[in-house]
Amino acid sequence: MSERAGPSLGGVSKSYVMRTYGCQMNEHDSERIAGMLEADGYEQTTDETVADVVVLNTCCIRENADNKLYGALGNLKVTKEQQNPDMQIVVAGCLAQKDRDLIQQKAGHVDVVFGTHNVHRAMDLMAQAREGGPVTEIWEEAALDEAEAFPSALPVKRETDYSAWLTIQIGCDNSCAFCIVPSVRGKEISRSIDEIVAEAELLAKQGVVEITLLGQNVNSYGRDLALAARQAGEDVRIRPMFADLLRRVGAIDGIRRVRYTSPHPKDMTPDVFAAMAETEAVVPHLHFPLQSGSDRILSAMHRGYTGERYLEKLAAARAAIPDLAVTTDIIVGFPGETDDDFERTMEVAAAAEFDSAYTFVFSPRPGTEAAEMVEDFCDPEALKDRYARLRTVIERSGIAKHSERVGRVEEVIVEGPSKKNPDVLTGRTRQNKLLHFPSEPLKIGTFADVRVVSASHQYMMGELEQVTQRATHRTKIPLLG
Repeated sequence: MSERAGPSLGGVSKSYVMRTYGCQMNEHDSERIAGMLEADGYEQTTDETVADVVVLNTCCIRENADNKLYGALGNLKVTKEQQNPDMQIVVAGCLAQKDRDLIQQKAGHVDVVFGTHNVHRAMDLMAQAREGGPVTEIWEEAALDEAEAFPSALPVKRETDYSAWLTIQIGCDNSCAFCIVPSVRGKEISRSIDEIVAEAELLAKQGVVEITLLGQNVNSYGRDLALAARQAGEDVRIRPMFADLLRRVGAIDGIRRVRYTSPHPKDMTPDVFAAMAETEAVVPHLHFPLQSGSDRILSAMHRGYTGERYLEKLAAARAAIPDLAVTTDIIVGFPGETDDDFERTMEVAAAAEFDSAYTFVFSPRPGTEAAEMVEDFCDPEALKDRYARLRTVIERSGIAKHSERVGRVEEVIVEGPSKKNPDVLTGRTRQNKLLHFPSEPLKIGTFADVRVVSASHQYMMGELEQVTQRATHRTKIPLLG
């Protein structure tokens, strides 16, 4: 019998492995699943040969997501058959929602499959599978209730005590041709602003100093609430309420940094820029996904703006918000993209002068409109050249932005030692930039002032000036993924 890690409950020790793929929404869901497991007496381990439960919280947006899942499941099958026959294998998240019964068909050794809004049922489903065999439970949008949409009352195991995700909205009402989120996360549903603020206040009392507001399209937050109020006969103007939310969360005592992800350029309004500028806790960092600079491709993507309109909104943001850092997402080779379309992307990217960018070569996601545009797929060899050229533009603007900060003193939150050198600490600035600096050990979550001495396009190097606020909380082991 394998030796188990973890506490002893009724003579039985229990442990779990958590693997998280994909976006911040998935990371937040994993925190809830881990919280429920630990509330039930499980303890986290990295050793699958002794784990009672292995959870794979999946993504279907990232490239080769299904291959990664089935590769991991293949390895786990061997482990289960040869070393750990009592292990429960759980597949959750977006790919579980999308593939449904296919996972059980291709990997019959999986015990539990549940979708994106079944997190609150995780422990019940595991118990059901132990009693009666494999279980699949996928949410249906028509039956979705608030407890399923926002499981905020569930236990949570956060990566660190100083920083927390806070979901304000789930789902998406857009129809971007490359994105499957509406299919696996459903329509936009916003939490009430009072409920969000109450959770943020509770987090502050628990010692959280940095909150990241999460949504698939955060700056359309509240539009559905206003529409429902008007339909109920209330005299309200239908508008997003995201700026109001930023101001209220930013005013909570103890919250020193408020971030958010991800907004949509078509829904970005001047009142959000004003709230960012006027609310000290809201950090001067804007992730503003461009996707393409070609108006023709943007139209095919159903993005709802042009390259010129994007640059106008970006200029307005920079004019309103001092010292703003801007990051973005860009897809190279969307179906039908010509050399001229790509040149326009290069022009917009150069004009935007991004601090950094996540750049991707188009990869079709089954179930999306773009995946059906097979006849318009671009030549892979041509895309290698386009991608390299775009990276040159992005890196050039990145190092220029970082070089401008040399000599400045930046406030950082310490994230821990550098992966390459334990004598160097890594901190993150208000602009969400990585700043490495030599130092004696400092607890994760400590605030410090660091003078920038050199820069690359990915990070900056600095010298510690002073510690301004030492962390007092207990540091937790990060979730694995």
